[in-house]
Order: sequence, then C-alpha cells, then structure tokens
Amino acid sequence: QVQLVESGGGLVQAGGSLRLSCAVSGRTLSSFAMGWFRQAPGKEREFVAAITWGGVNTYSADSVKGRFAISRDNAKNTAYLQMNSLKSEDTAVYYCAAVGPQRRYYYNSPDDYDYWGQGTQVTVSS
Repeated sequence: QVQLVESGGGLVQAGGSLRLSCAVSGRTLSSFAMGWFRQAPGKEREFVAAITWGGVNTYSADSVKGRFAISRDNAKNTAYLQMNSLKSEDTAVYYCAAVGPQRRYYYNSPDDYDYWGQGTQVTVSS
C-alpha cells in the first residue's frame, strides 16, 4: 500500500524559509511523478510545483516561481519542497501527491494524481 507522509511545516516569519519533505512508502519513489499542492481556508486546492519521474523536468506555479523549488531523492524515497522568501499569502495546508505509473498527465491538475499525503500546515506571519 502506497503512503505519502509530509513533514516540515510550521510557523515562520515572512521572508523566512522552510523545507517540506514527503516520504513515500509502499513503492519506490522512482515509480512516481510528484507534485505539491496547497489549500488555504475557504479556497480551492491549488498547484504549487511538480517534478517528473526522472526528475529532468520541474514546473512551478507563477505565484511561487523563483521562491520555491521541488526536488527528489530517489535513494531516500523522499521528495522535497524548498520554500524561500515566504509571504503571508503562502499560508496553507501543503499536500504532496504522486502520479504512477508513467503516463501522460496534467501536472497542475489534482485530479490526475493517484496518491495523496495527509497535509502539513504552513503558517507565515507578517
């Protein structure tokens, strides 16, 4: 059974940094394309960043481009989201998600992801 577990969330001041981790179990990380999404209170879940199976291609939402970076370490079965220059509007619950097996998909569509973590809260104080 595939499980995704996020960690690394917390409270940080505006301008600060956090690194979120997503530990994958039940199958090797190389089996999945990975994505990060977030959901703020009263808002829909939105795409943040994605990385393909081989890690060659990464994608980011315009709102986080240049500040957030997605990466993966297949040896550790863990994906990451490095978040720098955090803003109050980044406050949300952050979810990691996985797509498998390899196929054509829309990296920014939550509906195309097969597995989801439980989420981790990120709160940015201004």
